[in-house]
Amino acid sequence: MESTTGVQEQIREKYGSAARAVTRDGSVASCCEPGLRCCDPVTTGLYNADQAGALPEKAMRASLGCGNPTALIDLKPGQIVLDLGSGGGIDVLLSARRVGPTGKAWGLDMTDEMLALARENQRQAGVDNVEFLKGEIENIPLPDDSVDVIISNCVINLSADKDRVLREAFRVLRPGGRLAVSDVVTRGEVPAAVRRSMMLWVGCIAGALDEQDYRATLAAAGFAAIAFEVTRTYNVEDARHFLTEAGMDVDAIAPQVESKFISAFIRATKPAQPCCAPSCCSGAKA
Repeated sequence: MESTTGVQEQIREKYGSAARAVTRDGSVASCCEPGLRCCDPVTTGLYNADQAGALPEKAMRASLGCGNPTALIDLKPGQIVLDLGSGGGIDVLLSARRVGPTGKAWGLDMTDEMLALARENQRQAGVDNVEFLKGEIENIPLPDDSVDVIISNCVINLSADKDRVLREAFRVLRPGGRLAVSDVVTRGEVPAAVRRSMMLWVGCIAGALDEQDYRATLAAAGFAAIAFEVTRTYNVEDARHFLTEAGMDVDAIAPQVESKFISAFIRATKPAQPCCAPSCCSGAKA
C-alpha cells in the first residue's frame, strides 16, 4: 500500500486536473478525461433541478461526489457547517443558503485549483457567508468545538488515515453536533488487487471501508447514534470502465465485487455530555 503522503499527492493531482478542465473549457470533471476515474455511475443524478439552477454551472460540472449530503441533513438558520473535501464548492454553497446570513459554511480542500474554482463559484453565486480553507481533512484548521454540522461528499473514503479524519471531525464538532456524510463503503470482502490499485483510490473504490469497520471507527472516535442509509448499490457493469483501465479482468472478478460497493449516507452525533464510562460512546446502532 502506498504511504499516506503518496495517496494524498495522487489525489491532489487528479482533482487538480479535474478543476483545471472545468476552469479551462467548462468540461465535466468525469472519468472520461485521461488519467481521471470513470465515476459517471457514482457522480450523476445527485442534485435536483432546483439545486442545480441555483448555482453556477461550473460548480455542478466540478461535482465529484457520490451523494447529496445537503438533501439528507436538516440545517437550521444560524448554524456553522463544515464540508470536508469541498471541491468546487457545491455543497458549501447549498448549505450556506440554508443556514442563512446568521450562519456560516466552511469548505476545506487541499487542492489549490479546486479552491480557486470554489471561490469563483462563490463569487458568481453571490453568497457571502462562506469561507474556503486550504488544508487536509486529517488536520482540520479549525478550533475545538467550533462547528455544528460536518458534511462530506465521497471524500473520507479517499483518506489513508480515516481514524484520524474522524477523530478530527469529532474534535471540531460542538457537543451535540452532527456528522452527516455521503461516502462509498463496502459490504463483504473485496479482492486485494482492487485495494492495491492507486488509480482506484482516486476512483473512490479501493479506499472504501467495510460498513462494520466504518461503524467501529466512528465509535472509536467517540461518535454515538451511528446510522447508515444506503443511497445506491453498484454492480460490476457500473465499474467496468475504470476496472478495465486499471488492467483488471472484469469478468473474472465480477463474482467477487458484484454489489459489494454502495453509496451510503452516514449519520453520527457527538454526545452532548462527555463519556463517563468505557461503553457509553461505543457500539451505537442504526
